[in-house]
Amino acid sequence: MSTEDSLAITLFSEIMASDQLVRSQLSKALPKGMELSHFSVLNHLAHQGVERSPAQLARLFSVTKGAMTNTLSKLEIAGYVHIRPDWDDARKKKVALSVAGRNARDQAVCAVEPVFEGIIKKMGVDKIKTTLPILRELRIALS
Repeated sequence: MSTEDSLAITLFSEIMASDQLVRSQLSKALPKGMELSHFSVLNHLAHQGVERSPAQLARLFSVTKGAMTNTLSKLEIAGYVHIRPDWDDARKKKVALSVAGRNARDQAVCAVEPVFEGIIKKMGVDKIKTTLPILRELRIALS
């Protein structure tokens, strides 16, 4: 195995281990009944402020249309999103954040804030600011 192969394996092993730990900590911190996938969709819709189709959301989160439909169905039952027909193409749907969804998202942000604050405290702001461009570049390279 070459040094480059070993380096790549070590890099991706660290990323996957970190991903697993972050997901676990966030899942435990989220309000009862809210899954990480729910929070991710609500957070995206809150930040974008525009409707999205289920297919757009599935592509964005790198999940199947079926998985996204399942997540959106749960969010709709909870009253967190509104799903309507696309007026331009009746075969498609549009998803929008409801007032209840924004409130749930805001509560979830407050619930996970201590997790993020703990990481920032342990690592330090400067180290995180240095790491972000590298992670962003890696994400772009992988997409």
